[in-house]
Amino acid sequence: MNSSTRSRALAEYSERPPNYIAIPRKQIKRLGMSTLSLRNGDIFVSVHIPENDLFGGVTKLLEVLRPNWDSNRVKFKVFTDGITNKLIACYLEESECDKDTVLVRIYGNKTDLLIDREAELRNIKILNKMSDCFAPKIYGVFENGIAYEYFPGVTLNTDTVLNPKIWTSIAQRMANMHKVDLGKEVPKEPFLWDKIEQFLRLLPEPFSDPDKQNRFVSSFGSVTKLRIEYERMKSFLSKVDNPIVFAHNDLLLGNVIHNEADGKISFIDYEYAAYNYQAFDIANHFNEFVEMYERHSSRLRQQEIRRKYSSKILNWRSASMMSFGYVFTDRDRLRLCRGSWAHRSWDP
Repeated sequence: MNSSTRSRALAEYSERPPNYIAIPRKQIKRLGMSTLSLRNGDIFVSVHIPENDLFGGVTKLLEVLRPNWDSNRVKFKVFTDGITNKLIACYLEESECDKDTVLVRIYGNKTDLLIDREAELRNIKILNKMSDCFAPKIYGVFENGIAYEYFPGVTLNTDTVLNPKIWTSIAQRMANMHKVDLGKEVPKEPFLWDKIEQFLRLLPEPFSDPDKQNRFVSSFGSVTKLRIEYERMKSFLSKVDNPIVFAHNDLLLGNVIHNEADGKISFIDYEYAAYNYQAFDIANHFNEFVEMYERHSSRLRQQEIRRKYSSKILNWRSASMMSFGYVFTDRDRLRLCRGSWAHRSWDP
């Protein structure tokens, strides 16, 4: 890259690290990175992190994002809870972990077929700029992932999520997130239907793996039957007068961070965040930690937990009693929204 190109890049994008690399548009498209994300100020690093050399690839990335770090002092912590991605925390000293930690997320193979990476980056940037700082700051984008800010704290489990102080904070955080407005550029339409149809289009007929095909047939019968079930559910639920809000859509316990020092609750991993039915976000959250209900065998107790939890969300959002009723009174709708489709695409 010649000096004039570097000068134009530095003039267009502020706060670049010394080793910032400008990438030609044709090359960006070849790499699958959007020019839009770069125009919005993301730092792009021409690094691909292979699964068989994670630390080597991350070290190359840090040479650009943290040029002052001594590579011999960098420590890594690999998080193993991820389903589709690999996550690595990078920091210099154990005592400094909370002060300047870079989280590096390496996208899983072909996950771009399921996830709109451009929308993910846009959402994270918008959420980070808000006063509540819903999302971490993005430090950089590389060929197969992103690097971003670390939120101190621990992920929840089925014990901590039942702590009234914690679940009340989660409910308030969710209610505040449901007030987010992405602006006029983003249509306020539920992403649920488009996402399900996307998954259906990706279903092989049949699966090349006989075991997967047998599991699929055992669960659904056929792709045709699954599509018929989907159309029936869509016709039924589309008539529900439930608010459309900005939703996380993937609030499993591992995506909720609790900072014990200040009691703050943070959400992470906004891969599926989008406008959606408010009831889906609430119901899907319950669906993600269904194990906790084993501790409360009473059906009445289960309903009490759901009602208290969700009433907090709806009250903080100043939702109408009508929407409250749709979340709870019509339990069949809730079960359909919660159980039928939230995870079926992952079963095989």
